[in-house]
Amino acid sequence: MHAVIVGCGRVGAELAQALESRGYTVAIIDKDPDAFEQRVLPGFSGKKLVGVGFDQEIMEQAGIENAEIFASVTRGDNSNIVSARIAKEHYNVPKVAALIYDPRRAQMYERLGISTVATVAWATDQILARVLPSAKSVEWTIGSGEVVVIGFPAPSAFIGRPVEDLRDPAKARVVAMSRFGATQIPDLKTIIQEGDIIHLAVARSALPEMEERLGFDLTGNPGGAV
Repeated sequence: MHAVIVGCGRVGAELAQALESRGYTVAIIDKDPDAFEQRVLPGFSGKKLVGVGFDQEIMEQAGIENAEIFASVTRGDNSNIVSARIAKEHYNVPKVAALIYDPRRAQMYERLGISTVATVAWATDQILARVLPSAKSVEWTIGSGEVVVIGFPAPSAFIGRPVEDLRDPAKARVVAMSRFGATQIPDLKTIIQEGDIIHLAVARSALPEMEERLGFDLTGNPGGAV
């Protein structure tokens, strides 16, 4: 099992270590020769190649033709996408991922079959969840941020009603419920009680609609009526 990583920053170095610990052989490409000394942890036994990640000669030296995994995690969206597309479309690497800072571009490349991590959307959600004393907070983001999991106290208008009343098959689904300190996966007939914490997976585009239904916004201020 072989993996090629472009970018030897913090993400690339940790990814290389994680893959190697799982039995993969790993090659890392970075245009800065000093990056390997600064980032790669002692004991790493993979290849370290100096060059541009989308240079096919360098990619082949890294073993791209036999790779099962390719990840481009440099600081440049353009470089990451070009490298990822070459890996997927020219070398037919089965699993390709790219780090993208612009979430709009990430969505576009997801449609082309390139798994992306949109750092801006993910980081924003995670920081807001930690610093805002909100009634509702983003607990997790999925994919490139198109779907989020939000946690919130049971809205008064839904107390005594079944979980299925919070559901919209195309936009939102309850994935878990916390009650008396224990978290479980409820069935659709579970009755919502006062004090319950609801964990809801929601399409990001549907958040305004859900805010109106729930009666509060992302900052916990009173919102629209249910």
